[in-house]
Amino acid sequence: MSNDDIHLLTLAQLAQRIQRKEVSPVEVTEAYLDRIDSLDFKFNSFITVSRKEALQAAGEAEKEIAQGNYRGPMHGIPLAVKDQFWTKGIRTTGGSRILADFVPNEDATVISKLKQAGAVILGKTTLTEFAMGGGIERFGPPRNPWNLDKRTGGSSGGSGAATAAFLCATSLGEDTGGSIRWPATWCGLVGHRPSWGRVSRYGVMTGVWSMDTVGPISRTVEDAAITLTAIAGQDSKDPYTWNTPVPDYRKALDGGIKGLRVGLIREQMTPEMTDVETRDAVLKATTVLEEMGAIVEEVSLPLTRHSVELSLVPLLVEPAMNHSGWIRERLADYGHNNRVGLLTGSILPAAAYYKAQKLRTMLRQQVLDAFDSYDVLITPTSGKAAQPIMDDQVITSKENAVGIRYLHTRIFNLASSPAISVPCGFSSDGLPIGLQIGGLPGADGIIMKVAHSYEQSSDWHNRRPPNI
Repeated sequence: MSNDDIHLLTLAQLAQRIQRKEVSPVEVTEAYLDRIDSLDFKFNSFITVSRKEALQAAGEAEKEIAQGNYRGPMHGIPLAVKDQFWTKGIRTTGGSRILADFVPNEDATVISKLKQAGAVILGKTTLTEFAMGGGIERFGPPRNPWNLDKRTGGSSGGSGAATAAFLCATSLGEDTGGSIRWPATWCGLVGHRPSWGRVSRYGVMTGVWSMDTVGPISRTVEDAAITLTAIAGQDSKDPYTWNTPVPDYRKALDGGIKGLRVGLIREQMTPEMTDVETRDAVLKATTVLEEMGAIVEEVSLPLTRHSVELSLVPLLVEPAMNHSGWIRERLADYGHNNRVGLLTGSILPAAAYYKAQKLRTMLRQQVLDAFDSYDVLITPTSGKAAQPIMDDQVITSKENAVGIRYLHTRIFNLASSPAISVPCGFSSDGLPIGLQIGGLPGADGIIMKVAHSYEQSSDWHNRRPPNI
């Protein structure tokens, strides 16, 4: 394989070749950097490309491996990280004008862990302003490799675009309401939201502390498992991380799913929540799961129908608290929709927040109770395939302020559960469709096993976008 084709290797394949010294980390890194230089003008996936730092890290990895000091499957692997994570000596904008020139003096814990694993950070990817909603992308919208006129999904859209365009071997995103799984489904990728507390958030710009999670956006489930294993673990700087050993999630993929109990959430399959093409693709996926020996049944979880609305209050109030100083001093530097959201969150009464938390508790309990009968729950990741990029998207009514009702990811954020999105088909317009698989808190390995079993039964993950 020539250097021109290195990018076509999965992370797992690339790691094997690096370990065997069939290709060097420097060669791999240069190949990806050259692709970024020549192609990213189409996708706008990167805010900052850290060429100097990447080549230095690749050189160090190459020396270590040559000396027999191989650290594991992330050693020498080039990846991209969302510009929400502190990176020492490299600007970290949060996708905002306010932090346009901010350069942290330390790394986020996940960045430190990646460096400890020997990974090579190519650069920082595009995101919505401070990873909030509103469609505000201060550095321009990332473009979907499957159709350049379509969105990638937020807020980790740059990581989705970069991974789908083969500009990195894997990437990191952050997921508060679906910001890993949404870009994954619209870009034809695997996106894993880990169990809350499994991965440190230290050095990650805060959205909603009880919902924020960091996880991988990758081209295969195996690649996501390798990436998650590298970044997971307890961190004294994040007191909410779990004091439990980190399994090798790659090994958790082994074995079949015969006898596994799968609950298809009925409310997420209704016409007002999911279009016909997406529904059909998900139903075909359930047939595949059944053919592999899983037991699939419909389950009714009524409150999940309202997950977008139930999550809206904390998604307004907590960012408003986090940004209170800048709201007073630099309100004009925020995009229009985020100004509206932050001001709204600043004046919402305590009673509204209290009620929202009570309703969240009820939904969470409904979801957790379902796991008494089922090993995993499944839904479409999004009820629609990728939507058009639109200029000057602004809130003009109470209806469009509520948010995206067809996004089914927030169920598991509210439940503090892990969830993964895996490709399960394409729309008639050639746009990817994703299957979402959720599990009990701590059941990351189980949902990855289901996703991997399904993935290996299809060729969806082998298809390439036309614009690469």
